[in-house]
Amino acid sequence: MSWDSYYRLEDIHAWMDSLGAAYPKVATVISAGRSYEGRDIKGLKISFTSGRRSVFIEGGIHAREWISPATVTYLINELLTSSDPSFRRIAESFDWYIFPSVNPDGYVFTHTWYRLWRKTRTPHSTFCYGADPNRNWDFHWGEEGTSTNTCSETYGGPEAFSESETYSLSKMIESIGSELDVYLSFHSYSQILLISYGTTGQRSENFDDEYEIGKKAAEALSQKYGTEYQVGNSQEILYATSGSSSDWAKYNFQIPIVYTYELRDTGENGFLLPAEQIIPNCEEVMDSIVAIFEESEKLGYFKMGSNNTSQ
Repeated sequence: MSWDSYYRLEDIHAWMDSLGAAYPKVATVISAGRSYEGRDIKGLKISFTSGRRSVFIEGGIHAREWISPATVTYLINELLTSSDPSFRRIAESFDWYIFPSVNPDGYVFTHTWYRLWRKTRTPHSTFCYGADPNRNWDFHWGEEGTSTNTCSETYGGPEAFSESETYSLSKMIESIGSELDVYLSFHSYSQILLISYGTTGQRSENFDDEYEIGKKAAEALSQKYGTEYQVGNSQEILYATSGSSSDWAKYNFQIPIVYTYELRDTGENGFLLPAEQIIPNCEEVMDSIVAIFEESEKLGYFKMGSNNTSQ
């Protein structure tokens, strides 16, 4: 699989199946259930030594944000093949649960019918399909930044977890929630590293630490190509949100390190980021991920290596 093209869902799934076959002792194909239209929410568990603390990574929750699944698949490849010592230390210190496309129906729709589709494909009214799967989680569901209009791009659904995709993914996260040290969600666009929470007036319990870690990550990200990222929570530097996956995970499992990436660019291409930017985007994101893990370790959130084991 090359890294200079945007791939269809079936190609991503076939590639993950091939990795499970090629690395049977390390990579295991897993499922977080099925979408409304019956597609598998397929992921990989990567584990070099069992019993480690865990990292959860999700991409493609908004269908049109193609750079998100591309980044997550690139990350999978790096975890399995990178020879960089700093990255290898991180890769082998955790169990990784990685899902490149958690809104598969929407992603397929962007490839076959409408490139800028954002939501799921569940019919919620006579003429309007889909809910925003990043407004459908049971954390401040239906509050700021969420619409009750079924035709709106930010429609939060008739209730929390109304969508097959969010409900089944939440069950997967619940099954490992007590093991999680890091949760990363990949979106586009804006070049922002977001910290919980998105609701007005509420910050994560360790916001100051996450902010400092995030600033180090943004600095590392900028080194290769000069790309500049802002760091903060959504309500303060973007817009208020409610019912998001990362906020739900942070709150319910007290995961110490949680970030949402808003990847390239700042609007020149927007959701239609040219394929030639995939590799530069991914390279700089990998640099930032190394910084997140190393700075988190320095602040005592975990100890990488053989000591990073589940209790």
